[in-house]
Amino acid sequence: MSSVPTSDFSDSSLSVIWSCPRVGDIHDANLQERVQHKLDFKTKPVGSLGVLEQQALRMACILGTDTPQLEAPQMVVFAADHGLAAKGVSAYPVDVTWQMVENFLAGGAAVSVLSRQHGIALNVVDCGVARDFAVREQDPEHKLPQASEPRLWRRKVAYGTADCSEGVAMTAEQCAHALRNGAQLVKSLPGNALLLGEMGIGNTSSASLLLARLCGEPVQEVTGAGTGLNAEGLARKIAVLRQVLDHHAGVSDPLAVLAAMGGLEIATMTGAVLQAAAERRVIVVDGFITTAAVLVASRMQPHVLQRCIYAHRSGEPGHQRMLAHLQAQPLLDWQLRLGEGSGAALAWPLLQSACTMLNEMASFESAGVSTKS
Repeated sequence: MSSVPTSDFSDSSLSVIWSCPRVGDIHDANLQERVQHKLDFKTKPVGSLGVLEQQALRMACILGTDTPQLEAPQMVVFAADHGLAAKGVSAYPVDVTWQMVENFLAGGAAVSVLSRQHGIALNVVDCGVARDFAVREQDPEHKLPQASEPRLWRRKVAYGTADCSEGVAMTAEQCAHALRNGAQLVKSLPGNALLLGEMGIGNTSSASLLLARLCGEPVQEVTGAGTGLNAEGLARKIAVLRQVLDHHAGVSDPLAVLAAMGGLEIATMTGAVLQAAAERRVIVVDGFITTAAVLVASRMQPHVLQRCIYAHRSGEPGHQRMLAHLQAQPLLDWQLRLGEGSGAALAWPLLQSACTMLNEMASFESAGVSTKS
């Protein structure tokens, strides 16, 4: 199989198989001024709540109101397998992908317990896991998830991607199918906040490849140990990724790069990000792989970045460089590298606090407190 030529993803041909949501500019100087005035006249020194104030302003601008309320938050964990994993780029076997999906649905994973703790609805999406899942209570399409009950969405495009060191990971049709699945899923979910998570053995390799090609970063400097490779394993991983980049040397269009070197979960997530941004939902970005989906989406619709809040800086070396390219300031720096959406769930109560502070904290005038002389 040969690499996907850029022309396969020209604007005219792509519109036939997938219509990309349009994401407009939400900058509103009058709204920003009103919200900043509210923040500055709360009963505190100006700016003394630091990043909390910045996030309150950001969410107000995303939601288009000076009284932002976060409603029915949806954690969506996108899961798929990667053909490149057969080249030994991960310390774990590919069976871990489907096993962890079962763990999400059983309520035992980190993202499961954190979502449950914070009242976040947990959605798990089979985008391309190399195994079918048994029919279960969570299956009915009309049944939306409760905070205490994870929901399985069956959106499998293929049983994992192909080995992208030998050909494209996805065909143009498969990539477009995944993008469409992500957009349609978001349309069916309630609420105004989307928290991104993922699962897929080998997907840090895809994230490193997307960063290297789309941002021109040296692959050896943006590739980390992932699930825990030793030095020998990391060297092997870097060698394989160089082989992939060489094999797809002529591919540069964002969607062509996604199809050639990405994953079905990343493609589905990219579609979800674009749709959520079009709907002006708050998008809470987790770690390296979820940020890679945002990177691709932003190359298609730059205003996507106005809707994103970055939960944390991952322990993966590529994540810091990816965040720098997106001019993103993460909320936490705890050396997290689990994925799943765990960092997004941890950051969620901070965002709730920012909205509560903006909406409920007294002003100097309402509290009868003297202002600064």
